[in-house]
Amino acid sequence: MLRVPSYLLRVQLEDRPGSLGSLAVALGSVGADILSLDVVERAAGYAVDDLVVELPPGAMPDMLITAAEKLKGVYVDSIRPHTGLLEAHRELELIDHVAAADGKQRRLQVLVDEAPKVLRVGWCVVARLTDAGPQRLVGSSGAPETQAAETPWLPIEHAEALDARADWVPAVWRDMDTTLAAAPLGDTRTAVVLGRPGGPDFRPSEVARLGYLAGIIATILR
Repeated sequence: MLRVPSYLLRVQLEDRPGSLGSLAVALGSVGADILSLDVVERAAGYAVDDLVVELPPGAMPDMLITAAEKLKGVYVDSIRPHTGLLEAHRELELIDHVAAADGKQRRLQVLVDEAPKVLRVGWCVVARLTDAGPQRLVGSSGAPETQAAETPWLPIEHAEALDARADWVPAVWRDMDTTLAAAPLGDTRTAVVLGRPGGPDFRPSEVARLGYLAGIIATILR
């Protein structure tokens, strides 16, 4: 059976009645089927949405960009292969799974294993600043083998997007155009770090979401 490819399409469009419907029609014109939609961010006059879209076998994902950007006021921020549907209440499910795990180390591993799907990133690690330097406590399956030798952003007081072009960032991370965000996990010397190879940049709403989630998980870990 031929697998139907699906993609995560992030679009910025005018926040006005009918704009989303017009986008759906445009994507449908190239055979795309919208499986789910999440609002990432809303601001004055525009919205940023994530759409999971299926394409017919053999169709090229560039067709999605061309179809979407034919519409006035629509800009495609990024497009990435996607596996699995976006699920409602996924943050709550992650929190439940962490709470159900046995022991702190196992809970941390569940966090980094499930966070990439929930927060739409490529990988997740938990790092701690020790007297001997930064130490990776746990990492997801997609986390790069190369680790940062320095983390000048630690200690960290609040969730923030990190400068992915800074000197401390390993060259292999920069070569993959990895965008980064981090949040304190229980104390300022421990952080959950997200990496998104190929971008896009982390939106303020995504950074805030990471901060809220890390705060809840930190309470469970205590």
